[in-house]
Amino acid sequence: MENNYVYAKISIKGKSAKDLLRENVPQIFAKLQGPHFMRWGNNDAKFSRPIKWVLSILDNEEVKIKLIDKESSNITNGHRFSKQNIIINHPDEYINKLRDAKVIVNQDERKTRILELTKAEADKLNAVTKISDDLLEEVTFICEYPVAVVCSFDEEFLTIPQEVAVTVMETHQRYFALYTKEGKLINKFITITNYIGNDFDNIRAGNLRVIKARLDDAVFFFNEDTKKPLEAYIENLKGMTFQKGMGSVYDKTQRIIKLSEKIALRLEVNRPSIKRTAELCKADLATNLVFEFTELQGFIGADYARVSGEAEEVAEGIKEHYFPLNAESETAKTIEGQIVGIADKIDTICAVFAAGKKPTGSSDPLGVRRAALGIIKTILEHKLQLDLSGLIDETLELLPIRADVKREVEEFFVQRLIIFLNNEYSKNILESAAGALNSPCANLCDYAERVKTIAAGIDEKLIENANRVLRILKDEIKTGVNETLFAVQAEKDLYRAIESVSFKNNYQEYLNSLISINPVVTKFFDDVLVMDKDEKVKNNRLALLNSLKNKYIILTDFSKL
Repeated sequence: MENNYVYAKISIKGKSAKDLLRENVPQIFAKLQGPHFMRWGNNDAKFSRPIKWVLSILDNEEVKIKLIDKESSNITNGHRFSKQNIIINHPDEYINKLRDAKVIVNQDERKTRILELTKAEADKLNAVTKISDDLLEEVTFICEYPVAVVCSFDEEFLTIPQEVAVTVMETHQRYFALYTKEGKLINKFITITNYIGNDFDNIRAGNLRVIKARLDDAVFFFNEDTKKPLEAYIENLKGMTFQKGMGSVYDKTQRIIKLSEKIALRLEVNRPSIKRTAELCKADLATNLVFEFTELQGFIGADYARVSGEAEEVAEGIKEHYFPLNAESETAKTIEGQIVGIADKIDTICAVFAAGKKPTGSSDPLGVRRAALGIIKTILEHKLQLDLSGLIDETLELLPIRADVKREVEEFFVQRLIIFLNNEYSKNILESAAGALNSPCANLCDYAERVKTIAAGIDEKLIENANRVLRILKDEIKTGVNETLFAVQAEKDLYRAIESVSFKNNYQEYLNSLISINPVVTKFFDDVLVMDKDEKVKNNRLALLNSLKNKYIILTDFSKL
């Protein structure tokens, strides 16, 4: 002990990498968690699959490690139809020795092989594939040595909606559907198998048996559903709950109808097809086929609408009102799909917030983040001049539960808007534009134009002068400017300069006009002491700067640049 401090010197000797691995790998492994981990044998520990063997090599030495009930060795195995008991002397041997044993370790190599084999088989049939990234990713990770096998199904199944057959193949069976060069589905598909050999008859027969059973169900449901028109299913929506406290899906549909009419009125679009689309947009949720294939909601509704004799724009609107389906997919092309889609999504978002279930962390009740992104993308891509803030008010008034959540919903939209545009623009530009006089929710297209203008470049002197004004004006100024109190020429010049600046629906021109008065603003600060001893003069100068601030804030909040 010295000078009232207790101290000690502790020396911790280093450990070999082998010892550290032996101690830490089992602990790290034990902490791994997943939603579908399982137990096997008499073990209490869980993992995604039963462990058959453990290979553990450091450089050219074996490192003994025990995972659950298996001890490691320097031996691994290849494909179940290929080499077994493969000795690995060094990690560098691992990839090549397993490839020789028909196991492709590298996932990118497997993915490339799948695409190459699939294209080769499709080319033989003069056909093409449309493989989604998600499906390709999933198939890549459920096979170790991809082999492409072409299978067929009866042509009679091509009479049902194409989306149904494709969903059976891709979503339920992980097959790759095949199309003509014109995009029409054919009665063949490709399955990726781990088989080694040339006799695929048994594989084809097994896959045909599985897909036939699924497609038979689809044909039955389609025939049963289409015995009555799509409109007849609307009444059944009364027995389907939308969410607790927010009524049935039928109630939601009635709100969508009212909101669609309000949106159409604001956009000055007078088309009966919009109301009809809104009336039928959720009807397919009560059909057998959508109950079996939930992911086809909207697509089935469109097909059933056509069978029922509805107008083509109504059928497309029913399908498209769910668009975009994800962050990368397209938005609705028809005005029916755009308007009804916005109405549907804004109702869902407001209902979730009103019910006190706003998204937090990884939680996203009813997909409200995706819904907000869908509204944002639809409005911006199609340049819809829509007051989202007013629409939020109207939506909240229609809900059965009244809640003061408008500010929260608007902030949520602004956050999603900034995240959406952040790939193209810097965050400080997006946040500064969001702090302008007009809220982004008042007009998303107007906000996007301001962001584009600011991102193109702002004069540094303008930013400096604007921020100087903002620093001086700490308190709210309520008085107007009195020209008779001007004491120096710089005050008069600034007043005239401010009066000359006006916004005429072009933000680039408006920015240029703000830049053009920079010298006058600088001269004012050089020649004028704002905080004059005379209270009236001081307050008048503050009012003058406040009028300048009101010009700046039309474009952006310069304090965030």
